[in-house]
Amino acid sequence: MTLNYIWTGFFFAALLVASARVLGYLTGGFDFLPGVTFGQADRDVFVAMVESTFEMAKTSVNIAIYLIGVMALWLGIMRVGEKGGAVNAMTRMTLPFFRRIFPDLPDNHPAFGSMTMNICANMLGLDNAATPLGIKAMKELQEANPDKETASNPQIMFIALNTSGLTLIPVSIMAVRAAMGAQNPADIFLPILLTTFFSTMAALAAVSVAQRINLFQPVIAAYLGGLSLLVGSVIWLLSGMAAGRIGVVSTFAGNFLLFLLIIIFFLLAWTKKVNVYEQFIEGSKDGFHVAVGIIPYLVAMLVAIGVFRASGALDIIVSGIGGVIGWFGVDTGFVGALPTAFMKPLSGSGARGMMIEAFNHYGVDSFVGRMAATFQGSTETTFYTIAVYYGAIGVRNTRYTVTCGLIADLAAVIAGIFIATFFFGRG
Repeated sequence: MTLNYIWTGFFFAALLVASARVLGYLTGGFDFLPGVTFGQADRDVFVAMVESTFEMAKTSVNIAIYLIGVMALWLGIMRVGEKGGAVNAMTRMTLPFFRRIFPDLPDNHPAFGSMTMNICANMLGLDNAATPLGIKAMKELQEANPDKETASNPQIMFIALNTSGLTLIPVSIMAVRAAMGAQNPADIFLPILLTTFFSTMAALAAVSVAQRINLFQPVIAAYLGGLSLLVGSVIWLLSGMAAGRIGVVSTFAGNFLLFLLIIIFFLLAWTKKVNVYEQFIEGSKDGFHVAVGIIPYLVAMLVAIGVFRASGALDIIVSGIGGVIGWFGVDTGFVGALPTAFMKPLSGSGARGMMIEAFNHYGVDSFVGRMAATFQGSTETTFYTIAVYYGAIGVRNTRYTVTCGLIADLAAVIAGIFIATFFFGRG
């Protein structure tokens, strides 16, 4: 029901804002808004909103078509990994931790392997690989779900961890900054790493409270401590490198590790005399059907987001927050980056556009530009992830998934403001 209210709310909010803009244009601002000028954009706001529905519908299909090939590839590779025993080996490494944060799953459930691979792909910043693996995990979790239309506890925990977006190597963000002429495209590496770590801890804590999972169990504490040590070690290692080398090393490491993983899958399968080619084909056949089944859910969510953005409602929210913050005497230098933060839970491409807009308006190496990049790399697209993952398995009642995802997003915004300010100064 949460998604139902949010989805319809986008349209009604867009209607109210757009109607006010048109009325302001026709009446010259009611004579109650001194200094506010209504122009042609306000008159044509409904045109822009309707155009956005067609554009977002087209984008939805384009995404699904792109996913067909990507999902066929990675579902095929996962099939080879399963038959060769590689997935089982990785699962055994994480099983003690997963068993405690997914207490409703049997010990040897196949979803543990897919979830492990999905989280590893996310940590390497490999979104294209993570999506099909995540959908595979959701389909396996659905097999253990007693109510097929209602999200189970394990599904909520898994999606919350996904939306928190723990990332070690933000390759795509650094690539965009390089293309926009940043002097050091990788200077946002450490802020993103720290911010996304805090958002993941917030997501884990929020779901654990809702599901009454004790995070102070020795095993959970040991794994979280080890993860904290790993993050600290990566920060220490890269902080000692020359600034220009961080992006090169990060990009190489992420892609090398991914390809090495594929080769290990193949080698293990060959040692067990598995026909790698045939197993790859068998695994990839599901890619087409899953990707096509996602289209209605993508169209619904992206069209609503597009209308909300085209109406100008998002701009009003950002301006209002800036005004409230300024009224309390707090520095508002970060407000220009907030559109990226607010758009990120709604649309990855929309947030990317907001980030690029911040680069163009403020400068790619400005405080706002760097903070926008930090927001862009700190979490996943909450509503997109929920729409795709639940849409792939037909779940309608998402329970408190959205709430926990938004808690992680809020943690990322708060942490990002403080961390980016610490690294880059004030705007």
